[in-house]
Amino acid sequence: MIHEIPLQEDTVHGYFSSALPPVLMVDPGDSVRFQSLNAGWRWDSPEEHFERDAKLHDGHALTGPIEVRGARAGQTLVVQIDEVTPRSWGATFAHEELFLWSIDGDTATDDRGVTVALAPFLGVIGMPPPEPACIRPSRRAASAATSTASCSSPAPRCISRSPSTAPCSRPATATVRRATARSRAPPSSVRSSACSLTLDVRDDLDLRTPIARTADAWITFGFDEDLDLAAESSMATMLDLMERELGFERTHALALSSVVVDLHVTQIVNVTKGVHAVLRDDALGAAVATAPVLLT
Repeated sequence: MIHEIPLQEDTVHGYFSSALPPVLMVDPGDSVRFQSLNAGWRWDSPEEHFERDAKLHDGHALTGPIEVRGARAGQTLVVQIDEVTPRSWGATFAHEELFLWSIDGDTATDDRGVTVALAPFLGVIGMPPPEPACIRPSRRAASAATSTASCSSPAPRCISRSPSTAPCSRPATATVRRATARSRAPPSSVRSSACSLTLDVRDDLDLRTPIARTADAWITFGFDEDLDLAAESSMATMLDLMERELGFERTHALALSSVVVDLHVTQIVNVTKGVHAVLRDDALGAAVATAPVLLT
């Protein structure tokens, strides 16, 4: 079944919290379509789409939460990103100076005439922590405890999986970015807004941190205020994945990872640093081609 979330004040929040009531309840396997405001809470530039308490809702505009019927703590939430559709405009900032972009197909042109290629992706997607605190998506707890990622690799047709810590799985999604940069760094990305997700839950996975599966690669994530620790976290999850998905003994996986796994900086713009590890299917040739893919 496909559900629609209307773009209105009670469906958008500037923080994660398990105390927020779900704006929609779906069954495992259902899809959800919605519109996402940009980081300035705008749909049509330059005015905010509706009034908000800026002190309470001071994070990115998060659509949700969405409750998956029957989900419980300890399961794994599976989110398939089916579609990300950019709008016709975007904005970036540098030292408080605004740069506006016009979007045309697969490219964007700024107000000074520079054209770049588009690579749409979800800027924030995650779950609230079990305690009913207000967690902003740009803070450390939001990146780690709520399994939030800001990474250009999880684009349309990507499947991401996060450990479920809440009593029931209530994912919330936020700003859709159109940035072409591979890592998130100041200034802000070009952002915009319409997408479709399919939600499911799994009982048979034990994940340290979120993972993603694209058409041709596995991606694992790590977050910490220390970039080295973020990298270690992403690699620990990648080694888990290589054991579980590809059948490698862990020491062998560690040896192979030094030549087949690439590390990318996910974000450095907030207090929390992010690193994602990428294992492309063609990096291991026949080993990957013949291995069972348990998560797709």
